[in-house]
Amino acid sequence: MALLELRNVSKIYHTGGEEIRALDDVTLGLNQGDFISIIGPSGSGKSTLMHILGCLDLPTLGHVVLDGIDISKASQRELARVRNRTIGFVFQSFNLLPKLNVLQNVELPMVYAGVGGRARRERATAALAMVKLENRMKNRPSQLSGGQQQRVAIARALVNNPKIILADEPTGNLDTHTGELILNLFRELSAQGRTVILVTHNPEIAAVTPRRIEIRNGKVAERVDERLAGLDRLGKLQATGAQPVS
Repeated sequence: MALLELRNVSKIYHTGGEEIRALDDVTLGLNQGDFISIIGPSGSGKSTLMHILGCLDLPTLGHVVLDGIDISKASQRELARVRNRTIGFVFQSFNLLPKLNVLQNVELPMVYAGVGGRARRERATAALAMVKLENRMKNRPSQLSGGQQQRVAIARALVNNPKIILADEPTGNLDTHTGELILNLFRELSAQGRTVILVTHNPEIAAVTPRRIEIRNGKVAERVDERLAGLDRLGKLQATGAQPVS
């Protein structure tokens, strides 16, 4: 069973007496550990698809099933609870609070989740260790490089142990080398079993993922790079100590 499914999903807006289908009968399934990119030009429906996948919005028609539960008619409060527990978000602009230090920024999702202070600190410290920034916990965001700030944002996305990481143009404000490091980190997270979704307009960024969803005029077409998919599968097997079946 897919971790996240869209079944015949449409998102319809009405403006000036005209019906606009930002998404048009989209059916899509994402599995645990998928490393996938969503790509499309401006106005294609890419942002709308991202909002639906991230439980930031609901479809006009169709069903969204997350971890076996249909959330298509969920209330805003229920959606917020699902997002906090299941999805970690990473944004192009980092969205770190400048007056808080690194540790406090990473703790924020747990504050909203009602986690106690000691547990927050332990989990935030562990998340920062995963992105190799445990030695910068007391720094403010302004004291970090762009790549370091993005790694803090990834640590913040990880603290509630989400099954899905949704990253919107995560390398857009980074130089090429730093962007490659961030993409490698996402690849590692996928190999650990998290579903990682990159939303990008850049074909070169999309090319690093084994699965690619291209969206145009509200409809999607999927492309799977068999070579990358094979490498991705082999990497996951190696990570678990399993052997590929010949």
